[in-house]
Amino acid sequence: MKKVFLMLAAALVSMSAMAQVQFGAKVGFDLTNFWGKNVDHGMAPNYQIGALMEYKFNDKFAISPEVVFAAQGGKGELKQGAYKYKETYNVNYINVPVMLKFYVSPSFAIDLGPQVGFNVYSKLTSKLEGQSDGVSGKVEETEDMKDITKTVDFGVGLGATYSLTENAFLQARYTMGLTNAFKIGDAKNSNIQIAFGWKF
Repeated sequence: MKKVFLMLAAALVSMSAMAQVQFGAKVGFDLTNFWGKNVDHGMAPNYQIGALMEYKFNDKFAISPEVVFAAQGGKGELKQGAYKYKETYNVNYINVPVMLKFYVSPSFAIDLGPQVGFNVYSKLTSKLEGQSDGVSGKVEETEDMKDITKTVDFGVGLGATYSLTENAFLQARYTMGLTNAFKIGDAKNSNIQIAFGWKF
């Protein structure tokens, strides 16, 4: 039994020695939308900014939790006669993805993991544009959606990270929401992300 404990201790020490911890930051461009039965609008350009940590167990496997502010939502447009009606949904989150990373090569990793998001700001911007009797007009209204959006969002992300240098990296990821973003209806978050980051 003593030998077994010694062997386990040696293995743990060896794993700790091989493990590598890095911290970093990233900023990116997103295309966001909702998916579900009650969705009839398109993607909106948005952004993300945040910090990350990567704990590398060995040359192949790592875990990377992140804390990211992400502007999300979607937009739609309806034309009726001389009038055009536009809607923009802004649903912003503090997202915490925990990505499991498999290094196919020293510079390329496949990322997969769950994500929890905390809603910090939600609004709906509506614009009505049109022309009547030769006179053009525009009406814009902003509505707070705090009461109809859920506070917590769950999803799963799949993507890849490519190391440009020892510190700089590019990241692509698709995150699919698994729970409804709103208290009524069927509309879940969808997010395509392209990010640039730097590890310290």
